[in-house]
Amino acid sequence: MSSPNEYSPPKVWQWDTENGGAFVKINRPTAGATHEKELPIGKNPLQLYSLATPNGVKVTVLLEELLALGYSGAEYDAWLCRIRDGQQFGSGFVSINPNSKIPALLDCSDGKQQRVFESGAILLYLSEKFGAFMPTKVDERTECLSWLFWQMASAPYLGGGFGHFYAYAPEKFEYPINRFAMETKRQLDLLDQRLSQTEFIAGSSYTIADMAIWAWYGQLCLGRLYEAAEFLDVGSYKNLMSWSEKIDAREAVKRGRMVNRVSGELSSQLHERHHPTDFDLRTEDKLSQ
Repeated sequence: MSSPNEYSPPKVWQWDTENGGAFVKINRPTAGATHEKELPIGKNPLQLYSLATPNGVKVTVLLEELLALGYSGAEYDAWLCRIRDGQQFGSGFVSINPNSKIPALLDCSDGKQQRVFESGAILLYLSEKFGAFMPTKVDERTECLSWLFWQMASAPYLGGGFGHFYAYAPEKFEYPINRFAMETKRQLDLLDQRLSQTEFIAGSSYTIADMAIWAWYGQLCLGRLYEAAEFLDVGSYKNLMSWSEKIDAREAVKRGRMVNRVSGELSSQLHERHHPTDFDLRTEDKLSQ
């Protein structure tokens, strides 16, 4: 027997602009630009258009890690893209990422303009460009890439699934929350088991796989996503928690988390980053004085 609230799909789906929860103003079933808007281009070799969501944090963490190693070619301008305002649907942004998702990267080195979109592709592009945070041995490289692609495939369950129904949906429903909580906890258990065997995700070295996975699962364990740490009992994943805290303590990670951030303490928000001194001079607490 069906419940009185059971949904019966129509023969042909129609877009209801009133659904979508917290993202009702930007979710739509069509691609492409909605308005003309050129993107700014700064003086640094790399131009990043992003927001400090987990996918954005992956890239700014890698860029800060590269700079910490002395790769001056990794200097970047980070331009804020406010996705809730629909800025990702401007014509300039769409020209770099036709999928209208952050982050998007434009490499202006050597007079060229190479676009790179999708956070995993950006991590891979930058690690290969600078020869860092990617193992060179075939077996170790393969392990790293396997975990990187695992994260790209798994994040929709955590963000689009669990995060949406637990934190953002206009109404709370038991079935989808339970379904995606179960999958999220399976993923947490997988990572915990992996980290009982190795120091880092791909083995003994810190790689882009750690950066990609930490931005989502590490921050979830540290209580920064969806206010769901207690609900998911993240403290029970001891190896994962230890790894999350170890990555979080890295100075480059601390800086990377600040870039394009628009929430939290004002001292942690660096809306745009154009020079290394911006971390000391241009955080929102200083600009608001």
